[in-house]
Order: sequence, then structure tokens, then C-alpha cells
Amino acid sequence: MACVGVFVAYLPVTSVSVSLTAVQRSLHASTSQLSWISDAFVLPMAALILTAGVFGDVHGRKKVFQAGLLFTAVGAAIALGAQSVQVLWAGQAVAGLGAAALLPTTLALVGHAVPDPHRRAKFVGLWAASLMAALALGAVLAGVILEHAGWRWIYLPTIPVALAALAASVPLVADSRAPGTRRLDWPGQFTAALAITALVYGVIEGGAESFSEPVVVIALLVAAASALAFVLVERRAQSPMLDLALFRNPAFTATTLIAMISFMGLIGFFFVLSLYLGMVQHLTTLQAGYRLMVISVVCLLVGFVAAPLMRRISSRVLITTGLLLTAGALLTLTALDAHTSFGALAWRLALLGLGLGLVITPMTATAVSAVPHRLAGMAAAGNNAFRQVGGALGPAVLGVLLTGRTTDRLPGHLADAGVDAATGHRVVAAVDAGGPGAVARLDLGADTGRALGALSSSFLDGLRLCLVVAAVLALLAAAVGAVLLRPRKASPPPTLVAVGPADDRAEEQQRAGARGSRRGGAGTAGPPAPPASWPGGTAS
Repeated sequence: MACVGVFVAYLPVTSVSVSLTAVQRSLHASTSQLSWISDAFVLPMAALILTAGVFGDVHGRKKVFQAGLLFTAVGAAIALGAQSVQVLWAGQAVAGLGAAALLPTTLALVGHAVPDPHRRAKFVGLWAASLMAALALGAVLAGVILEHAGWRWIYLPTIPVALAALAASVPLVADSRAPGTRRLDWPGQFTAALAITALVYGVIEGGAESFSEPVVVIALLVAAASALAFVLVERRAQSPMLDLALFRNPAFTATTLIAMISFMGLIGFFFVLSLYLGMVQHLTTLQAGYRLMVISVVCLLVGFVAAPLMRRISSRVLITTGLLLTAGALLTLTALDAHTSFGALAWRLALLGLGLGLVITPMTATAVSAVPHRLAGMAAAGNNAFRQVGGALGPAVLGVLLTGRTTDRLPGHLADAGVDAATGHRVVAAVDAGGPGAVARLDLGADTGRALGALSSSFLDGLRLCLVVAAVLALLAAAVGAVLLRPRKASPPPTLVAVGPADDRAEEQQRAGARGSRRGGAGTAGPPAPPASWPGGTAS
């Protein structure tokens, strides 16, 4: 049921990505409005994941899991009937709220059912595989639907799957809560949501207008102030939403930063690649879906192999290697042009999927296993929250870079194509106002072909810049993994002051004693080994 839950949560991601060109034509949306279609889904995930995790710990994970399925179905129903981009945003936001409830609770359900960290890695691998399966199926499913119906119908499959899972969860899912006395942390929730929303709003609107606009400056200042307030609130909270002591653990810190940085590049890449396939190569949604499916299918297959590999190869090696392969694949994609064949594109996308497959499963398993069992739910929620912050910033940042570079290079390409100055000014003005897709709505007469060719060349310049930036982000994440996931020498168990109460350490000691008894040794012969990857412990 955890795998079904994460499948439902991620099914809309690529189905919406490959449909952006159709949405743009239907609703006459600008590039910034298209960015908000993606971010309206991702923002609630990023802002509310931590709170959803706490709700599950306090009130029961089964209830939050079921609420997530219900919100996902309702959000899909709203988007299914959308006649304007604003209503589509609302549907995406409700579905994102459901996904925010599903992501931490599904991992927490796995952690509750499989407390042993070595066995749990296998099931976390299946969880990650379900995530990638949703990304793969979503793209193709949307393509098939758009071959026969309008773009709104891409939201229909989510509804029966979510409702069927909701009905099945009643007898199949056992409820669980976190031990101890966790409470809801409203000041932390408010400051976190405000910081994330203000940051993404400032980036998107700054790219669409100007970063010197007063409303953009205010948004970015609010984001900085709210982030600082969140840190201060969490340091003083008796029951913090995200215990900042978790970041004393190098493995947790590394996986969190890697999740945020890599997903910023990945989701942003999906956004710009889908526009390239639709606007430059003029492919149908189904054809675009096949191409995006290459990434997800390879990543899915590699994910099945990554879980058993973790028993023989350290997470540091797997994650760093995967990120280096990802960066290399993104750099090879800079050779794309308007006529790149499917074969030439497919091997590059397969290499990208190989790299991501080596990252996602070890990254998630390490984040959960790096902390004491009682904090696994909080660790999973924190890792997912930072992952979604990166996912929200990806389309925003790369969308800004894409539009900015396209607009800068467009006048030169129009002049080289022989488009007269007056027509060139109309084209540039249309792109400034509504993004690259606005040119298709202009009546340019005999200059139409030359103008569209110049626009494609300018778009490719913007795409290459985005690919280089995404590759740099992957290299930065690889550096973080190489530094913070280094094996550490064994030493006496550390005193974990701010991480959890004494009963958590007692729980760890009891488990160590039980393991020692099963091996035939006395469980009380000495202190238990420190949790892998806590400061002073061995490598995760």
C-alpha cells in the first residue's frame, strides 16, 4: 500500500510535464504561468510534508495516508474540469496537498512494518521503484490520452486509482504512531511554508518581470526572514517539526542536500525538455512521452539493482557515481538540435536514467537508516521536504534562464534569418509578453517559417544553458556526497543530546542486546555499537 500511495502521488508529475505544450495552446499561458502549473503542485508538497509527517506521528499515519489519497483524487477532479489556468493551479495545489500527506506517511509505514534497517533497504528500493514507475507511466499515459482527447483528461486515471487505494487501505493498512509525546509545531509550519512560497514566487515573478520589482524584492526578503525565523523557532521548540540536531549527522545532511540540489536540476530538466520536444521538434504528446519514459524506465530498472548493491558497495560510491553519470548525460544533451533523432536522444536519456537510478534508492535509504528508528519518520519527511523545495525551484529557475537566454538571442537569430526589423520587433515583443509559445499565435505572413526557425535556434541556446546549469548542480551534489558521506573511524558511542529522548537510546540498546543474544553472545557484555553514520559511528 505504501508503494501504491507514492505511485498515486507522483503520477501527475510527468503527465503534466509532457502536456505543457497542449495546455499552453489551449489556455494561452505564458512561460511563467506554465511554471506555476508545475509549482502549484510541488509547492504544497514542499511546504506541508513536514507537517503531514507530524500529523501522522501524532494522530495516526493511516488517517493521514487516507487523507492524502482523498486530496489527490479531489485535486485531479478539479483540474479535470479546469477552464482557466487559475482553476488548473487550484487543482494542482489540492493534488499537491495530497502528495504532501502521502510521501512521509508511506515511508513511515514502511519503517514501522520493517524496523530492521538492512531489510528495510529492500522495501525502500521498492518504494523508490514505484515512484519511478509513476513517472514512466504518467508520460505515456498522457500521450495516449492526448491522441484521442483533450489535455484535461490526463487527470482522469488518478481518480479511480486513488479511490481504489483508499478503499483497500481500510482493511490492509495497520495504523501506527510515533512513540513519545510529539506535538504539532504550528510556528514551525507557518514559517517554513511562508519561506518556501515566498522564495519560489520571487524567483518565478522575478524572471517574468524583473528582480528589481518591489513585489519581487519584498518576496525574497520575506523568504530570507521566514527561513531565519524557522531556524530560531525550531531551536527553541519543545517538539520541533524538524529537529535541527538531525543535521549533525553527516549522512542525513548529505542526503538532504543531494535530494534538494539534484531534484532542482531534474524537475527543471523535465520542464525544459518537454517544451523542447513540443515547441522545437513539434512532437505529439505521445511521442514526447516515449522519450521521457526512457529516463524513468532505465531509472526504475537500475533502482531494483541498487538496493542489493548497497550491501556490497557503500552509499557514498553509488550516489557519487550516479551523480557524475547524471552530470555527464546532461552535458551530452547540449548537442541537441531541432532535428535530433530518437536514437541520438535515447542513449543520452538512458544514461541520465542510469545515473538517477544509482542515486534515488541509496539516497532515500541512507536518509532513513542514518538516524535512530524513532526519528525515521521525521528524517523521511525532512528529506522529502528538501527534495520538493528543489523540485519547486527547478522549473522556476530553469524557466527563468530559458526565457532570458531565448529573448536575448532572438533578435540576432531573426536578423540572421532575414526577418525584417518590424516583424522582428513583433516577435520579440510577443516572447517578452507571453513566452516562446506566443509566437505561434502571430500572423507573420511570408516571414512565419523564418521567424519560427529563429525562435527554435534561440530556444536551443536557452536549452543548452539550462542543461549546463543542471549538470553543474549534479556535480555540486556529487561533491557534497563525496565529502559528507566519507567513512568515519569507529569510536565510543556519542552522546546525542538534542536528537531524541532517553527512551530512544534504550530502544537501540535493547535491539543491540537482542541481536547479540541471537548470535549466542550476551546482550549486556558491553555498550551497543553506534548507529551507522552517526558522528563517531561507521559509514552508512
